[in-house]
Amino acid sequence: MNEGRGLDRLKSIYELRDMLFQMERDIGLDRLSPVERDVFLAAHALTASPGTPVQSEQIRSHRLVQGIAQATYHRTLKSLLDMGFLKRAGGSRAKHYVVSFDPPAR
Repeated sequence: MNEGRGLDRLKSIYELRDMLFQMERDIGLDRLSPVERDVFLAAHALTASPGTPVQSEQIRSHRLVQGIAQATYHRTLKSLLDMGFLKRAGGSRAKHYVVSFDPPAR
């Protein structure tokens, strides 16, 4: 009986992951590595409204990103900037970013 519930839960997890994969593919997030995706999603979660800058330190302290090595985090920020998923906030100090709510075309 307990094994059946476990299998049901695994099926539910699979279905959720499959749906998430499809949604990520639909908006272009499937092109990102898992680390890039986590940093991007953390930045997005911390953005109060479209165009509002988010600080690098805020992103770095988000639970999705906390386990990432510092060097990897900075390489990932640069990669997201290069791909257009993040942009440097205009008119503000360094280490402030704006999330692109329209990821670049495939």
